[in-house]
Amino acid sequence: MSTTPATADRSADRSAVRTLLRLWPYVRPVRARLFTAAFVAIVASCTGLVIPLVLKWLVDGPVASRDPAGIRLGALYLLLLGLAEAVLFGVRRWLVARPLSHVEAEMRAALYRRLQRLPVAFHDRWASGQLLSRATTDLMLLRMFLAFPLTFLLVNAVTILVGLVIMLMQDWLLGLVVLGPALPVLWTCVVFEGRYARVARRAQDQVGDLTTVVEESVLGIRVVKGFGRHRSQERAFRALSARLRGTELRKARLLAVIWGVIVGLPEIAIGAALVLGTVRVADGGLSAGTLVAFLSTALALCWPVDSIGFLLAMSQEAATATERYFEVMDEPPEDTTALTPAAPADQGPAPAAPATAGGGGGKGLRFEGVSFRYPDAPAGSPPLLARIDLHIRPGESMALVGATGSGKTTLTALVPRLYEVTSGRITLDGVDIRAMSRAELRTRVAVAFEEPTLFSAGVGENVLMGAPEGAGKEELDRALAIAQAGFAHALPHGTDTRVGEQGLSLSGGQRQRLALARAVVGRPAFLVLDDPLSALDVHTEAAVEAALRQVLADTTALIVAHRPSTVLLADRVALLSGGRIAAVGTHQRLLRENAEYAHLMSGEEEDSR
Repeated sequence: MSTTPATADRSADRSAVRTLLRLWPYVRPVRARLFTAAFVAIVASCTGLVIPLVLKWLVDGPVASRDPAGIRLGALYLLLLGLAEAVLFGVRRWLVARPLSHVEAEMRAALYRRLQRLPVAFHDRWASGQLLSRATTDLMLLRMFLAFPLTFLLVNAVTILVGLVIMLMQDWLLGLVVLGPALPVLWTCVVFEGRYARVARRAQDQVGDLTTVVEESVLGIRVVKGFGRHRSQERAFRALSARLRGTELRKARLLAVIWGVIVGLPEIAIGAALVLGTVRVADGGLSAGTLVAFLSTALALCWPVDSIGFLLAMSQEAATATERYFEVMDEPPEDTTALTPAAPADQGPAPAAPATAGGGGGKGLRFEGVSFRYPDAPAGSPPLLARIDLHIRPGESMALVGATGSGKTTLTALVPRLYEVTSGRITLDGVDIRAMSRAELRTRVAVAFEEPTLFSAGVGENVLMGAPEGAGKEELDRALAIAQAGFAHALPHGTDTRVGEQGLSLSGGQRQRLALARAVVGRPAFLVLDDPLSALDVHTEAAVEAALRQVLADTTALIVAHRPSTVLLADRVALLSGGRIAAVGTHQRLLRENAEYAHLMSGEEEDSR
């Protein structure tokens, strides 16, 4: 599916020039070389227009008078002019190659930096293939535009203007004949620009959709093969490919129309000028040299005129690529600075801290009247979490239990500010987490998710991502021991062994243990674990739990749990139901007093007996 359907309709309304001007901050550092390259290209193109004037002199002079020396001199002039034109165009290419590769690299690096700083809510909305196509295909289109169309739209405009002046100076009547198609060509270009913009936007969005399907199929190849779904995946891919092919054919038809007009009408005009000029030469009203120079100039202008079509097409594609690039760059990043405790502005003052059994004051981890609704939720929809009041005392472990879809994972994501609370506040040791910078907050809070993500790097690198700068082998070995991930030492290159993309070269339990090691390696003051043991076998789970109890003794932890064995790691249990905390107590107490909790635990307990 396309993640940005509305933008395709806006492409026809936006100004391509205004859109492309947004590239100026990236182009500014290399502007001197680009301007120099444009000037060199203009000189080269105008050098080519001198050749018809030499031909006129050659035909009316040495050829008419049968002067061999003059003919040889004229041939030498033509050779030197041709060489000069070729050398100048070569210099232009040399001038732009290096700086434009630098511009592309800088834009790609800026996009990557922005993607790292955008909130999780943004990544929830956008398909990864759309982002990949912006970082690859779109930036390649922009580099091609800066290297060729940007320069040659100017160069060809100057060349056409100078060429027309030369033709009118040769013979104004023939010049007016050649100028005849100018208005139809201009009208065709205006109509073409709007239509091509819409189709180009649609094509580039469809490339993003196709990239998404390929990426998902590659990452999910085990599922595809395991369920024998390769044919259905192939059909889906072929359907998207057919849509893209249809759009590309639409682009080709538009290009065929404009090329037919831009190439056909000037050729007809040149043919008419040839007939009229030949008649006038026969009548003695025009010299043969003048007709040769005029026609040579007209033919020299064929390429600048013919190229208008694909230069406009490339410019429109570049404008669309620019638009798609800045759709990401314009997204507001996460604010890395501390916010005022009252933010966001519409939530009003933070509620008073609720009285919680067990004391502890404001220390530990506290949720105070916390409500949350996803940013893209329909207006007026009920919040996913409503008025959550919960206090986890310093050094205490709290298990969070609830039915599937009750919001447990979302609640844990609020602690490291992967999402911002809609109202209420969360405090660590009495300090509102919005009063801390995200960098400071995430050094105090470590997280381990149910679906562990590993990167294409060494095992040790993956684990030490959770440690402060300078952490080494001692911290790594300790974390691996706690997570019962000693298997890492037995890998072909030990902890330096690179894991495959998404860690798919490891089993689910191994990935989960490495993710747990990453969470505990930095000895965090606060630990948030989202069902961290779900993929472990019974014996490994027992060993991990034994080691984890030592870690939990020195930290404040919130643990999403589905199994009684995980619940028993915690000092107390909170039951999340209907977006609220329905009950808080020990495991045994809730089993006796809360029917919903007993029902949630009963299936697991029966399985464990």
